[in-house]
Amino acid sequence: MAKILVIDDEKSIRETLKEILEYEKHEVDLACDGDQGLELFKSNKYDVVLLDIKMPKKDGLEVLDDLLAETDDMPIIMISGHGNIDTAVESIKKGAYDFIEKPLDLNRLLVTIRNAMDKNSLLKETKILKRQVNKTYDIVGETQAIEKVKTMIEKVAPTDARVLITGDNGSGKELVARWLHEKSTRAGNPFVEVNCAAIPSELIESELFGHEKGAFTSAHKQRKGKFEQAHTGTIFLDEIGDMSLNAQAKVLKALEEKKVSRVGSDKDIHVDVRIIAATNKNLKEEIQKNNFREDLYHRLSVILIHVPSLNDRKEDIPLLADHFNELICRDYGVPKKIIKPEAIKELQKINWTGNIREFRNVLERLIILCEKEINGDDVIAYAQPISK
Repeated sequence: MAKILVIDDEKSIRETLKEILEYEKHEVDLACDGDQGLELFKSNKYDVVLLDIKMPKKDGLEVLDDLLAETDDMPIIMISGHGNIDTAVESIKKGAYDFIEKPLDLNRLLVTIRNAMDKNSLLKETKILKRQVNKTYDIVGETQAIEKVKTMIEKVAPTDARVLITGDNGSGKELVARWLHEKSTRAGNPFVEVNCAAIPSELIESELFGHEKGAFTSAHKQRKGKFEQAHTGTIFLDEIGDMSLNAQAKVLKALEEKKVSRVGSDKDIHVDVRIIAATNKNLKEEIQKNNFREDLYHRLSVILIHVPSLNDRKEDIPLLADHFNELICRDYGVPKKIIKPEAIKELQKINWTGNIREFRNVLERLIILCEKEINGDDVIAYAQPISK
């Protein structure tokens, strides 16, 4: 059942629609002109609006603009006379869901209302899911160090500038990379992550640039590399400090020429990718040791973002604890735990060598092992059991 607002200056049409829609178990409000319709719309929550195009005072297009200014996801179905088809099409361009021509085909009207409600339900579900995903990837904290990171993301994300993210293991470098992508003009396109430390040096070239069938012993079929997969999007080269010098040379060439060639092929493939790299190493020291190419470093580090360790922002631990408490309890389908102030104090005493990754694991352990409340003794007992 839906709550429907009908805005039409013809009383006979209003009453007919009310009778039919109420017979279908819908709740219906009626308005005889745009002003009355807008007043009802602002004071009630509707699922669908039926709006006549030709009305005195304000016509349907003007009322449509007013309604769309109040909401961006309300299905508005225009009611059009035969001579108003061009206007009806214009209303669709403005944001109306559909239009129905007079004399009204009641079966089509009911189908259109049902489809509009189904679409609106999907849009709402999608928004909820996006909020949940974004919350999972929230950058949580209010300390000066983390606020500086957030400010940098806001400034840099809309550009295509290459970014080098530095910071300790587990500090949240991938999170920064994801937000740089999500807040960029490439957000709707692929985000492809490559863990350079996890790929053997003899396979890194194939992983990044792909290979042709038969290029080497185990190449049983053609494969696209990560650069191709990230075309029009973002490629995130995590732990780039562990990449071999040979692979570094190939990446440098891809950056300079904006094209790659698969292993076993001499054909160049154009790639349009934004590159974000991250490392827990001091690349300037690696350059001195001849472990990293200086020219690649300068190519990658147009923008430098340093992610602080958790030990450098322990004031954020209350916020982080609440954030992970909510996420983890939701995942397990259990009520949110109460984390006592003395538990927070004990968490702030810990030396977090594993940073945010370690902190999340500890919170998950506490949530699993503790009852409704997590107190200071629980943190002492469970946070670092190996050292006790």
